[in-house]
Amino acid sequence: MTVVLVVVAVAFAVSMGAHYTGACMGMPHALGAVSAWQALLVMAPLTLVGAAFASHGVEYTVGHGLVVGQLSVVAQVIVVGVAFALTSLFNVVRVPTSTIQILVFAVAGVAVAAHRSVHWSMVGTLALIWVAAPLVAALLGFALTRALDLVPALGASARTTDNGRIRAGMGLGLALTVVGAAASFTMGANDVANATGALVGTGTFAPLKAGVVGGLGLAVGVLTWGRPLLRKVAFDIVTVDRPMATAAQLVQALVVLSAVAFGFFTSMNQALVGAMTGAGLARGRHTVKTSSLVGILRGWVIGPGAGIAAGYLIALLVALGGVQLGQA
Repeated sequence: MTVVLVVVAVAFAVSMGAHYTGACMGMPHALGAVSAWQALLVMAPLTLVGAAFASHGVEYTVGHGLVVGQLSVVAQVIVVGVAFALTSLFNVVRVPTSTIQILVFAVAGVAVAAHRSVHWSMVGTLALIWVAAPLVAALLGFALTRALDLVPALGASARTTDNGRIRAGMGLGLALTVVGAAASFTMGANDVANATGALVGTGTFAPLKAGVVGGLGLAVGVLTWGRPLLRKVAFDIVTVDRPMATAAQLVQALVVLSAVAFGFFTSMNQALVGAMTGAGLARGRHTVKTSSLVGILRGWVIGPGAGIAAGYLIALLVALGGVQLGQA
């Protein structure tokens, strides 16, 4: 079962790597700063580095901070399998959702079925972060977009066609690519624990090894399955220009890295959607595509609910078969 857990964890990491291409590099590609393959080739190694070296606190939170005691390897296979299946489903229908929320509530569902106490205080803390992150990102996205517009060479006027402003636009395109690269590193640090926290929690791997294994899975997902989702976030939420996109992507990375620094994790997609909404509102309410936001919000509600329900029901069926789901 340990081998099965490793295989499922790596498969989940591959799925997440594909799922978050749009959140990290969709806007640099959409605004012409990089081609699709350039975006993916920038993103893949940086997710690996972030996962290997900046994810240890979050991996400990997932592995040891959600349940009192420990779940068995079988229980962890159920947790990761449920999160993997639901994330893959959202990939197929091309709806960005919160993998983190799916994972945490899958852990809770399996733990309840295994008669293990859940650290609800930790879940509550994470929930507060999940609520606060997009709101903070929206405020910062609004403020930073307005600030960039005060600089003529970087603001909305950089979209005109005189030579000086074209050069400024190209410079901002490079800045946007750099910020997307920072978001890619952040994604590795923030999200790899969804797949590999179970490996740390069961003692299968130490955090560094788990991060490397999961990071390789993320990179493979970026390069093999990430292209269809690359443009979804950038094109279907708000109508953006380079200053708006740069502000949103930078705010996303800052908000998520702030959480990671304290051993917590939050949704890359929620942070980006919040930042993009704030950036859009800085230019006028008409830039925000409300129907797309409603669809993504629906996914955020369905994902955690499906996670806890599927985790509980599958674990309950396995437990009724006499399989031990908690470690002594």
